[in-house]
Amino acid sequence: MVRDGIYYALALVAVAVLIVLWTSPLLALLPLLLAAFFLWFFRDPERVIPTVPGAVVSPADGKVTSVSTIQVAGQPRTSISIFLSVFNVHVNRSPVDGVITALEYRRGKYLNAMNPASAELNEQSICSLVTSDGQPVVFKQIAGLLARRIVFNPKSGDRLTRGQRIGLIKFGSRCDIILPISAKVLVAVGETVKGGSSTLAILPVQGDH
Repeated sequence: MVRDGIYYALALVAVAVLIVLWTSPLLALLPLLLAAFFLWFFRDPERVIPTVPGAVVSPADGKVTSVSTIQVAGQPRTSISIFLSVFNVHVNRSPVDGVITALEYRRGKYLNAMNPASAELNEQSICSLVTSDGQPVVFKQIAGLLARRIVFNPKSGDRLTRGQRIGLIKFGSRCDIILPISAKVLVAVGETVKGGSSTLAILPVQGDH
């Protein structure tokens, strides 16, 4: 359970108690239902992390909405987008083992996360990693129509492990992974993935031919 859920739930339970004391107990039902929703929404289940060399795991629960080739600094890259609805677990995990080389936070709009333009225009946190094999990986947490806060806990220079919890996006949102063009993609548009346990792609590792 993410602590935010406990804080929200306790506040709503306090509101329900005040409503019972001052008005009708029936009116307390709404804040109690909201408290239960927040406890459920901020759930943080354990996941079995794949150990296959070069595996890139999903950073979030959700549905794959795009697998495409994009240009980054004039070089082709593979981009995978995952849409998170309010019904998905919103804890985010590191897609690979690697060292954080750069972090960037961008203020922006709150377009629907299904809109391709949200990848560039929405509020977002951008984490650039380099794996032990020197492969560059970029992970974006992108705010959606309802999201108003992105949480990213590690700092630049930190070493992350595959599947490690690194933060969350509150309410509906989107995560994008940008990989080297040499990555072997294992998912397709429309597939449902789970953060930390679903393998999105395989990166070449030392010794591969």
